[in-house]
Amino acid sequence: MAGPSFRAAPVRVRVPATSANLGPGFDAVGLALGLYDDVVVRIADSGLHVDVAGEGADDVHRDKRHLVVRAVRAAFDALGGQPRGLEVVCANRIPHGRGLGSSAAAIVAGITAARHLVLGGMTDDDALSLAAAIEGHPDNVAAALAGGLTIAWSGEHGVRSTKVELHPGISAVALVPNTRSSTAKARKLLPVTVPHADAAWSAGRAALLVEALSRNPDLLLDATDDVLHQPYRAEAMPRTSALLKSLRAKGIAAAVSGAGPSVLALAGSPAALDAVVAAAPRGWTPYRLDLDRHGAHAVPVGG
Repeated sequence: MAGPSFRAAPVRVRVPATSANLGPGFDAVGLALGLYDDVVVRIADSGLHVDVAGEGADDVHRDKRHLVVRAVRAAFDALGGQPRGLEVVCANRIPHGRGLGSSAAAIVAGITAARHLVLGGMTDDDALSLAAAIEGHPDNVAAALAGGLTIAWSGEHGVRSTKVELHPGISAVALVPNTRSSTAKARKLLPVTVPHADAAWSAGRAALLVEALSRNPDLLLDATDDVLHQPYRAEAMPRTSALLKSLRAKGIAAAVSGAGPSVLALAGSPAALDAVVAAAPRGWTPYRLDLDRHGAHAVPVGG
């Protein structure tokens, strides 16, 4: 059977940072943020060339182990076969190891690029399932693919997600420390079981979170409270825990971003986040961000 037909022109993909969980929405809720990585992928005559600039440039592999390359090749396999060669150029702006979805962005960028480079493509559901399989959980990749606020789940038909319309006034500040964390290590801090009362409480807050983000930002402080995962990780991230408590004590809706160590603050108006930026502690960089509503998409090469 003949393999896929590849486009000769390069594709440039822009993919947003994401914040998962947002407090009680553990492993299900994701939010796309207005901070972007750009990836250009071109079919080559032979070999593999990888170039990386920006965040993480000194740390990532520049061979077949690079996450964008792994995702591109996984998507090509799903689409019917590999090209003769590949060139991948990454301009990274999303901080690595900070809980802002840098790995999800790399995976989604690779899959999106492959979909544009093959004549005859992959469904959105198939792209999400493949991205979640590589990432290990669907919350960040769902938001990176679709943009906006997403809820992801797994069922008999595989991984699925739905997009919820965001309230137009909500904006965010990501407070990013100068230290990193590992999602895998953070997961090991979570207990195998939790009290039934905590699970029930968390389910109610997760439902409230959707209402707050879509229709009623006044509920954001209560809606971003969590007992399911943040307390269990607090001892391993004391600076994050202290900042989170300080912000919430001031009435600011804040949550650990993903597995941390960054903290994401949300508000129904940009002016409400001025105090967050002004109060960023030493060693923390505030990123004032709009919310991305479009997700990963191709942009003109050179534009």
